[in-house]
Amino acid sequence: MTHMQPQSLSINDFSYELSEEKIAKFPLQKRDESKLLVYQNGKIEQSIYACLADFLPEKTLLVFNNTKVVEARLLFRKSAGSMIEIFCLEPANTYADITTAMLQKEKVLWKCLVGSAKKWKEDFLEKTIDTGKEKFLLRAEKIEKQQDYFLIEFSWNAREWSFAEVLHFAGQIPLPPYLHREAEEKDKETYQTVYAKHDGSVAAPTAGLHFTEELLNKLKAKKINQTFVTLHVGAGTFKPVKAATMQAHEMHAEFIDVSVALIDDILNHLSEKIVAVGTTSLRTIETLYWMGVKVLHSIFPLEILQWEAYELPQNVAAQDALRALKDYLIKNNQNRLLTKTQIIIAPPYQLRIASGLITNFHQPKSTLLLLVAAVIGDDWRMVYDYALQNNFRFLSYGDGSLLWKK
Repeated sequence: MTHMQPQSLSINDFSYELSEEKIAKFPLQKRDESKLLVYQNGKIEQSIYACLADFLPEKTLLVFNNTKVVEARLLFRKSAGSMIEIFCLEPANTYADITTAMLQKEKVLWKCLVGSAKKWKEDFLEKTIDTGKEKFLLRAEKIEKQQDYFLIEFSWNAREWSFAEVLHFAGQIPLPPYLHREAEEKDKETYQTVYAKHDGSVAAPTAGLHFTEELLNKLKAKKINQTFVTLHVGAGTFKPVKAATMQAHEMHAEFIDVSVALIDDILNHLSEKIVAVGTTSLRTIETLYWMGVKVLHSIFPLEILQWEAYELPQNVAAQDALRALKDYLIKNNQNRLLTKTQIIIAPPYQLRIASGLITNFHQPKSTLLLLVAAVIGDDWRMVYDYALQNNFRFLSYGDGSLLWKK
């Protein structure tokens, strides 16, 4: 039989009833006490994250995303008193990657969304930032309007501060829109994983919010290994699918940064279980496989477009693909790969690297739900029904699941 391609999937087939009271507005006091639904071969067990080690065999490799959420929402009050909100999406194309842009001093160009844009008539907006030690001026100037964003130049008169630090002093954590509440001071801590390291995301890799230092140590004690990728989560992760079929939905591209050491870790664990902590980690490691396929077939540049995983040669062994990618990087004197991925993982996608996924419960009709369906097939309905009937908490601050590949 011919396989249905994801382009022809209708997003309406990936819907369920999610009522407002099922959405967790705040996280639990203790992260690892969140409920954990474990799915394997059509069976469901219920536990909590603190007991995760009981469900993972020794020598499993857990792949975490160590991106750090930045305070990407900037509020400027106009002289007339009204508020203009600027939401920093990603750096302008002039920078090699997010880290370079985040480290800029004195000024930087950024792609942004602007709330109440019609009210912004002035040439520039300004606000005074108080760091506690000193005050400085932050200025925002519209450079040009594009279809989906404004290009804005930010400049500040405190030479020593990088843009990441400026955001830290001046901005607010961008909570997901569906929480319907303002960010509070403690969200700066709770909407961040305990292992967050590299500034650049506008949304947390939420599967990781359940991990504590204590839990990470428990996993180590059971010889469960850990490795890290960096994928900077863009606002596109919340982009609703409005198209009737996936063909017309444009998947957001996100920056990834992976080291040769990580590729080695995966190569060394191909005969063990490899579990992605979060959809972003999963998209990253699956992307690496396809980049290896591209190297083997001399197809460049090394970034993955939305449908490429369905169009490239399908019969390459994971080991061959990853080795090819690693050799290519070493030959080009690169110890890390910085690039973009737009991969969409949806049925009938077959996982090439991961054997399981740790993830939260996602919104109806979202590309994240398509990804879950690619991992466990039609059983996603059974899993979601179970979670709804057993008072699991949904979305970013909610509970989660360990889903083994079907």
